[in-house]
Amino acid sequence: MIKKEASNDVRKRRHARVRKTVTGTADRPRLNVFRSNTQIFVQIINDEEGTTLASSSSVELKLKNGANSEGAALVGKDIAEKAKKLKIDKVTFDRGGYLYHGRVAALAEAARKAGLEF
Repeated sequence: MIKKEASNDVRKRRHARVRKTVTGTADRPRLNVFRSNTQIFVQIINDEEGTTLASSSSVELKLKNGANSEGAALVGKDIAEKAKKLKIDKVTFDRGGYLYHGRVAALAEAARKAGLEF
């Protein structure tokens, strides 16, 4: 009998493959995205030091529905503003093994419009 893998296990394997090459440095930190069924979370990470420089989420912004594209766009705008305060203008985008579609794409486009470069 063939055991079917859960979609999150497949995503984690995909993310591990991507993480072999995508790293965040002090000059160009990594913008990591995690989405759940109800919320979306994003962090700016310096992998050389292993530190989180900034983070934002639909929970932090107290969005009524963080599970839609509008909520993701607000989170993207917020993380870009926090990055600007830290004088970070270039990041490496790490989509976390998710498809660049829907909420992930909305977050990325909003961060680009707010001034982040990736």
